[in-house]
Amino acid sequence: MRYTSSEEDSARWDGFPFRRGDIVISTRSKSGTTWMQMICALLVFRTPEPPRPLSETSPWLDHLVVPRDEVYARLEAQRHRRFIKTHTPLDGIPIDERATYIVVARHPLDMAVSLYHQSDNLDRERIRVLTNGPEPSAPPRPRPPLREWLLSWVEQDVSPMEEMDSLPGVMWHLSDAWARRLRRPNVLLVHYDDLLGDLDGQMRGLARSLGIEVPPEDWPALVRAATFASMRSRAAELAPDPVGILKDTAAFFRRGTSGAGRETLTGDELRRYHERAARLAPPDLLEWLHRS
Repeated sequence: MRYTSSEEDSARWDGFPFRRGDIVISTRSKSGTTWMQMICALLVFRTPEPPRPLSETSPWLDHLVVPRDEVYARLEAQRHRRFIKTHTPLDGIPIDERATYIVVARHPLDMAVSLYHQSDNLDRERIRVLTNGPEPSAPPRPRPPLREWLLSWVEQDVSPMEEMDSLPGVMWHLSDAWARRLRRPNVLLVHYDDLLGDLDGQMRGLARSLGIEVPPEDWPALVRAATFASMRSRAAELAPDPVGILKDTAAFFRRGTSGAGRETLTGDELRRYHERAARLAPPDLLEWLHRS
C-alpha cells in the first residue's frame, strides 16, 4: 500500500536496506512520536544526553522536506542501533524480520486536538518551498473554532490512504498494527496513557522487548530525561524540525496530557464519536484505546 500526502510519500521506503536490530517507530501525528524517539535514544545510547539532535539521530524517512538520498546516507553512516520515524501504517512499509516496529496509540480525540493546535505552529510557505508544492491560488480560509473543527473531524468520511490523520486513518493505522501484533512478535503496541501513568515501567518493558540492558543505577536519570518537562526544556534539540518548518519549537511540546478531546465535546457529541469509532475498529482495540 502506498500512502502519500503533500508532505509525505511512503514509497521512499522501497528498497530501504534494513540492518539487524533496526527500530521503526510508526505512529499517527501527535500521538507520541517524538516521545518514543526520545525513549529509544535514551535506551540505545544509555545516557540522558544523546549525542545529536533527535531529528538527525532518528530521521523521518517519508518526509519530503529532506531528499531521500540524504536521509538514506545519514542512516547508512550510523554505527549505533538505528531508530527511524514514520507516520505510515505498517501495511505501507516493508516488514523485515530483523527490525522491531513500535506503534504508539493515543486517544484519537486527544490526538486531533493536538493536531489542530500544531497546525498553527507550522510554516506552510516553508513546507511548500521544500516540497516543491504549487503556489497557492488564494489565501487559506480561516479555520473554524476547535469544537466545530473537532466535530467535523469526527464525521469526516474519507479513505485512510487519502487522509492519514483523519479518524478513519487513525483507526486503520491502529487496527492494522493491532492485528499484526498477534502474529508478529516484532510488532509492539504502546499506549500513550501508559507512558503518562508509568513511564519508568514502560521504558523498562521496552528495554526488555528490544534486548537492551541498562545498569540499574542509570534508570532514574534516563526516566527523568524522558519526562514532558525535561523534553520541553530541550525543545530546540528534540522537536522534529531539521529544516525550520516550526514557528516555535517549544510550542511543539504544548500540553503532554490526556483528556483535551473529551473536555471539548458534550456528552451527546462524545457518544457520536464512539458510534463512529465502533464502525471503524474492532471492539477489543477500542476497549484498550479508550480505557482512560
